[in-house]
Amino acid sequence: MDKRSLDVAVISDVHLGTYGCRAKELVNYLKSISPSILILNGDIIDGWQFSKHFFPSSHMLVLKEIMQMMTNGTRVFYITGNHDEMLRRYCDVQIGNFTLTDKLVLEIDNKMTWVFHGDVFDNTTKGGAKIIAKMGSTGYGLLILFNRLVNFILKCFGREKVSISQKVMSGVNKAVSKINDFETIAAELAIEKKYDYVICGHIHQPQKRIVETKDGQVVYLNSGDWIEHLTALEYSQSEWKIFHYDEKQFPALHAVDDKQELNVITDKINFYINSLAI
Repeated sequence: MDKRSLDVAVISDVHLGTYGCRAKELVNYLKSISPSILILNGDIIDGWQFSKHFFPSSHMLVLKEIMQMMTNGTRVFYITGNHDEMLRRYCDVQIGNFTLTDKLVLEIDNKMTWVFHGDVFDNTTKGGAKIIAKMGSTGYGLLILFNRLVNFILKCFGREKVSISQKVMSGVNKAVSKINDFETIAAELAIEKKYDYVICGHIHQPQKRIVETKDGQVVYLNSGDWIEHLTALEYSQSEWKIFHYDEKQFPALHAVDDKQELNVITDKINFYINSLAI
């Protein structure tokens, strides 16, 4: 497959080190693009659920592919999120083509773009509410595995897939957005600062929309996630677009023995339940 040249690619909410991470799909995507700039917009490594017992080779391949991009000349900006907040103490470190920071402002084609994860406006990730958020994150991971088991059974009977976890997450995100409305706050701040674009992650909902107030307007973008939506933001030919991963474009990924896949899913569910019991 020929690599697609991009000016900028943005991914977020990968959650490496968790069972919900779709690392193989992400590796395929990274192998298919050649961006001048790659922005990792938070929650790339999941420090909340990280375990030395689970970090498979496909997750390592994501990191390897990113390092290969840097070797080939891609500038990589790692913006910290709430799940990888342990990296915030090292912010503003720059090594070669790699920069670690908590926010980023880029001028692209004479337009200003403000990029940050988005958790700064989410009160559920702060103080005592943070404990509840971490518990919810663990439960969500188990729900994803259960969803995959359900879809495996449906596939055996020739039925369409369902997304239980996505519906639950969507409902949670709507509640969080209603309480905090951090998207609107981010957009209003971007307008105040005269930015043309503001890019967030965090809520796992890919988005591109214009937010307009009495003081002006800004294009709000969200890169989605690599757990449910498998999306990224791409800037090319003076336009931002949302990329949606299509498994039909990467058929080799899905040449997996069904019995082996079922064994892997059930083993993961059992391990997850045992971990929760501990």
